[in-house]
Amino acid sequence: MTQTPTALEHIELGVTGMTCSSCSSRIQRKLNKLDGVDATVNYSTETAAVSYDPASATPQSLIDEVRNAGYDAFEMRDEAAGDEVSSSSDALDEARDEEAEKLKRTTIWSALVSLPVMLVSMIPALQFENWEFAALAATTLVYFAGGAVFHRATWVNLKHGAATMDTLITLGTTAAYLWSIWALFIGPPGEPIYLETACVVITFLLLGRWFETRAKGQSSEALRELLSMGAKDAAVIRDGKEVRVPIAHVTVGDQFVVRPGEKIATDGRVVSGHSAIDESMLTGESVPVEVAEGDAVTGATLNTSGRLVVEATRVGSETTLAQMGKLVKDAQAGKAPVERLVDRISRVFVPTVIVAALVTLVVHLLLGNAVDDAFTAAVAVLIIACPCALGLATPTAILVGTGRGAQLGLLIKGADVLESTRQVDTVVMDKTGTVTTGQMGVASVAAGSGFTEDEVLRLAAGVEAGSEHPIARAIVAAADSVPASTGFENLPGRGATARIDDTPVHVGRPTGGLGALAGEFDSAEQGGATAVAVEVHGAVAGVIAVRDTVKEDSADAVARLRELGLTPHLLTGDNQGVAEAIAAEVGIDPANVTAGVLPEQKVDVVKQLQEAGHQVAMVGDGVNDAAALAQADLGMAMGAGTDVAIEASDITLMHSSLMSAVDAIRLSRKTLKTIKGNLFWAFAYNVVLIPVAAIGLLDPMLAGIAMAFSSVFVVSNSLRLRAFNTVTRGS
Repeated sequence: MTQTPTALEHIELGVTGMTCSSCSSRIQRKLNKLDGVDATVNYSTETAAVSYDPASATPQSLIDEVRNAGYDAFEMRDEAAGDEVSSSSDALDEARDEEAEKLKRTTIWSALVSLPVMLVSMIPALQFENWEFAALAATTLVYFAGGAVFHRATWVNLKHGAATMDTLITLGTTAAYLWSIWALFIGPPGEPIYLETACVVITFLLLGRWFETRAKGQSSEALRELLSMGAKDAAVIRDGKEVRVPIAHVTVGDQFVVRPGEKIATDGRVVSGHSAIDESMLTGESVPVEVAEGDAVTGATLNTSGRLVVEATRVGSETTLAQMGKLVKDAQAGKAPVERLVDRISRVFVPTVIVAALVTLVVHLLLGNAVDDAFTAAVAVLIIACPCALGLATPTAILVGTGRGAQLGLLIKGADVLESTRQVDTVVMDKTGTVTTGQMGVASVAAGSGFTEDEVLRLAAGVEAGSEHPIARAIVAAADSVPASTGFENLPGRGATARIDDTPVHVGRPTGGLGALAGEFDSAEQGGATAVAVEVHGAVAGVIAVRDTVKEDSADAVARLRELGLTPHLLTGDNQGVAEAIAAEVGIDPANVTAGVLPEQKVDVVKQLQEAGHQVAMVGDGVNDAAALAQADLGMAMGAGTDVAIEASDITLMHSSLMSAVDAIRLSRKTLKTIKGNLFWAFAYNVVLIPVAAIGLLDPMLAGIAMAFSSVFVVSNSLRLRAFNTVTRGS
């Protein structure tokens, strides 16, 4: 009898005590050795995303495993489940801030102690009798107290048979310190000492660690801002009275009041009232959206004018804000393919550097070089090597890039999506709701003899005011004034009639000949519009062409997609005439238009393009296009974070503009470019400077400065992504 497999559960752990990417790699290996566990540990976010089989592991056993590896861990709670941004997230931030403050204090006093040691060691005029012993006392303080953060980590890793960046620092500075003691007390007079090397290297590495810790906090700032946007409480109506309660106490079905200037407490539906809602946190657009009774509203958006009563439809972790936060956190916790390669390199990097330092020492001695020169070169090799820059290159860029995207309403689902944006060469766009608004609008009005265009539109609006048909609403919306009418009658399949100023008016399919307006009618139909005739006393007064309206920026967006190297295709269930008319308006080649397809056939179109050798991106509304979005190499779903959009797509576009797709590709490619720039720097730094150090051309002090700078450079380069902006705002 076969057992039904147990569904995996998911947990996020906050991990403290990691000092470089080798630490995160080791914790990840430890966790993945447990039965039924699949873990990804991110050094940059200091978190572990773990999927586990509850039959063989528990959250506590996972935490214990991390602690057994020499680090600490705690369970991260759901960010949106409470009335505050999760206390566990706060705990991680507080731990990071406390570490940064401690490093700052240690760096400052180490620098004050090290400066005199460096000056007296390098400037003979400043040297006094027995200065070496005064320098030794100062160096001892810096080595043991200032360098404790490195030595402690080295010892913890050593107990577990592992070597990290801290191992290299401890080996290098210990070698310099012990050599100096030997030279002062045992060796022959005149032997060189390296007290200033130990001091300065530790001080600069402390400075680099401090900058890195602060920068890591800044790189996740966008996500923290996003998650803190929600309202903290709500004015819920209980027994006919308003009661102010924490947001955690709001349940589905509760009705709450939102006054002008207040944030909407949670996702819901307007029960009464009318207002304009600032959805900039959701879409990145600052223009308020009008809402009235029956309209859906999103939690954390801002009510700018009228009083609203809203019924809660989603709360806690189900809200759009929580889903956005989860999406961003999942993307940040994941690893891009290139990052997994870096992890494998980092695993063997430290042992390789230790061997390289020993080989350097031996080769120098075999070549007959002085012992102190051989020693200096070996120490420089140990100090200059920096797996830390390699480990930070990818996650910091992903962290900042995805966080910035969330602020602009561009939700990137995972790190591997970034690579897809570089490879895609074709973009398939659904017509309705993506390229067009999905709402009918008046395209043109042609007036017959004795009438003006305004009169034709006015008469038609008077009749259609009694109808709820989309074409009727479009005509009413286009008219400057709507006259009163009587005797309204709906004629299924033929239109509607009514009397205006006691004159019979018919709007719909022509009941007789069109005369001189026949050409206008046929031209409108052939151009993809729906043509309606306006008849007064049975004679044609005019022809109105109504069509799905193209979004204002769709043509510009298509042009910009071309600039990014993508060939645009249009996909629609409408007829060929409508599709080609829309394509012509936005600048899509008629040969790249596929019309009359059902939702399930859209998948086949994407497959055909892929079989032809194309890397395909799909942009749709995330509901009817879900299957095609999943099939595409890169799926981008429009809409305010619907569940289908989030599940089916790789990128969710919170704004309905096609320009969002342009921005998503631009941001993803810029993030990928930053990653590659970081990796180039980290690799080039090691490839160039390790041989320079090995042949004795690099002082250990300068090596320490260069090593600290490499990590700071990588993180600072990633932070530049915070300046990314949308096309409409300027980048």
